[in-house]
Amino acid sequence: MRVPPSTMRMIQAAKASGIPKDSLERFLLAGYVPQPKQMEFHAIARAADHIDELEDIGYGGARGGGKTHCGFAQIAIDDCQKFNGLSVLFLREKSGSALESISKLSTKVLPRVPHRPTQTVISFPNSSSIKVGHFQYEKDINQYLSLEYDVIFIEQAEQLSQSKLADIKTVNRTSIEGFKPRMYYTFNWGGLSHAFLKKKFLEPYRAGAETSTRFIPATVYDNRRVDRFYLAKLQALTGWKRKAWLDGDPDIFAGQYFEEFRHDKHVIEPRDLFDFAAAGCEFWIAIDYGYRHWTVCYLFTEFDGIIYCLDEFAARNQLISSNCEGIKEMLARWGLEVEDLINAVAGPDVFATKGDSGESFADNFAEHGIYLRAANASRRPGWGKIVDLLGDEKQGIEPSLKISSKCTGLIERLPALMHDPKNPEDVLKVNCDENGEGGDDHPDAFRYGVMNSNNLGVTI
Repeated sequence: MRVPPSTMRMIQAAKASGIPKDSLERFLLAGYVPQPKQMEFHAIARAADHIDELEDIGYGGARGGGKTHCGFAQIAIDDCQKFNGLSVLFLREKSGSALESISKLSTKVLPRVPHRPTQTVISFPNSSSIKVGHFQYEKDINQYLSLEYDVIFIEQAEQLSQSKLADIKTVNRTSIEGFKPRMYYTFNWGGLSHAFLKKKFLEPYRAGAETSTRFIPATVYDNRRVDRFYLAKLQALTGWKRKAWLDGDPDIFAGQYFEEFRHDKHVIEPRDLFDFAAAGCEFWIAIDYGYRHWTVCYLFTEFDGIIYCLDEFAARNQLISSNCEGIKEMLARWGLEVEDLINAVAGPDVFATKGDSGESFADNFAEHGIYLRAANASRRPGWGKIVDLLGDEKQGIEPSLKISSKCTGLIERLPALMHDPKNPEDVLKVNCDENGEGGDDHPDAFRYGVMNSNNLGVTI
């Protein structure tokens, strides 16, 4: 039998992407032809069978990339046919939307796959099944937490909070021999769990340090079958929606304060830095102190009109003596000692006296060799200066700020800061949670350092 050239090209592309032969056969028999980016997802889904630590696969970014079609094909054509008795939970926001989506997907994806659909369950002859779940409010998720599911597929995962996504994960387990439980997430940037999904999937992907997760970035241009009218609607968007939903830009979303922040423009790898000390540059540090909150310290320098944030120290629930040791270790990575710094600044709380002793936290830092001066802690001017330093791509203004990829806490939190609705010129004040997630401690320390870049020349 002669194989059409288009099918042969698809087979070759699928093999090159790592899709196993048996999965490819199932797709071909079902009449499903994945596109190149979808092939990446399918290959990783099967790789989860033998990579012990791989638990969560995210497929996210722009709208219209064919993520839902791909995810459904994975669970219905591949997973449920490869393993007998597999129990899959498919979750999506809103009942009508989810049911309508499943009906359309079943018609499109499963015309050649024997199955029996009802309103809430799709059953297969080998006893595998897909439970169709939905949620309008977060409390609706609770009804799915009493059973176990071998596979969980969450569509529009950005619409659920981090805590609910954690709750769902507790029921992802299996008793099927030879199968390893996993979760698939499809999402668009924005929504309730934007920051969480970005940290969980995108940051390890960018750093080349994925272990328990894998991420496949999606854009509408990955989907050759996208409706041209839908594409035109996306192209007509403006502002953050265009950047997030058309371009798949993860660094921008509604209400974001630092809209100009771009990972590719503002984050620099240490290997691309040079010997600032040899160039005669001066160094300074800025500290935001906390105990239950974070103690954060950044190392700065300036060269040729650009401020560089070189390194980050961050710790919680530590004594000042331990924090000072960590700060000195950070300096040592750059061949520096405290005495080499031209300035060291900290937020105003450090200088408040404690009880009847008359001592301050700044006095405690001084006992360990780090002598602090009060930072210029003005909030609105500080945030405004960061905005200016980020530059403006639309106006052709290049950034005057570079952040080392070592500063992971800052890179995560700075673009997540929101406008204060009661004072739009200010950043909304937020605290980290009980696990240390989120908060503005890292950006505050960064702001102190940026605001004091023009106050050098004070020897410590």
